[in-house]
Amino acid sequence: MKRPLATAILAAGLGKRMKSALAKPLHPVCGQPMIRQVVGVVDQLEAECIVVVVSHQRERFEQALEEFNRVQFAIQEERLGTGHAVMMAEPLLKDFQGDILVVCGDTPLLRVETLRALVDHHQKSGAAATVLTTIMPNPFGYGRIVRREEGGPVRAIIEERDASAEEKAIREINSGTYVFQASLLFPALRRLTPDNDQNEYYLTDVPQLLIRDGRPVEAVIAEDHRETLGVNSRVQLAEVEEALRERIRRRHLLAGVTLISPPTVFIDEEVAIGRDTVVEPF
Repeated sequence: MKRPLATAILAAGLGKRMKSALAKPLHPVCGQPMIRQVVGVVDQLEAECIVVVVSHQRERFEQALEEFNRVQFAIQEERLGTGHAVMMAEPLLKDFQGDILVVCGDTPLLRVETLRALVDHHQKSGAAATVLTTIMPNPFGYGRIVRREEGGPVRAIIEERDASAEEKAIREINSGTYVFQASLLFPALRRLTPDNDQNEYYLTDVPQLLIRDGRPVEAVIAEDHRETLGVNSRVQLAEVEEALRERIRRRHLLAGVTLISPPTVFIDEEVAIGRDTVVEPF
């Protein structure tokens, strides 16, 4: 029997590199705010509760997500890291018994099939936590996944700055998406310390704490590394949007729509097109 599922979506980042007054997750991707794309995917998992952690412009988030009746909001007044952001969701989830999926609000390419596979593996394995990973062509800057053996449980997540030359050669990286047993997540969060250059509480430290406690931590690989890409700049926003547009075009082609010169056709996420329609170049 499947355990209940809740979701925490981290959307409190300022996105300074976006150079915009608009909160980063509210920037549009294929005709809708990025956060709406993420919540729309997560909502298909039918989690009991979706907690969106925001820091400012709450009213705009509420407007963007008004159609999702399972969404609740938590406020991160001080931006003290991803671990601290999940702590802000605890009052809404303190009585929840089940598993908690944690997703970043700037990852609009995540597919429901990937998240479902992540949750299913986590629940079947009985792991304390399960990390969504991917094989990155250039893993520089990412935390590396060190497994006990090939395809086995996670032994460690090593950040770039701490990795040996051998570990830096590993191309399996931490995507920043996780599933945790709720009963273990919040006690572990309370053990975090801001002993780092940024004086922040890092969610990435939680799997390490669980491993040190002797708890099993699993990993599921997303086959397409682009799916895990986050957005931190306008350049990355454009790259992610083009990848999503390519996916949308392919979906319509497979559904019986003819696109003349597909790269010149721009279709937003929620557009419906009937079979045998021919869409001319832009």
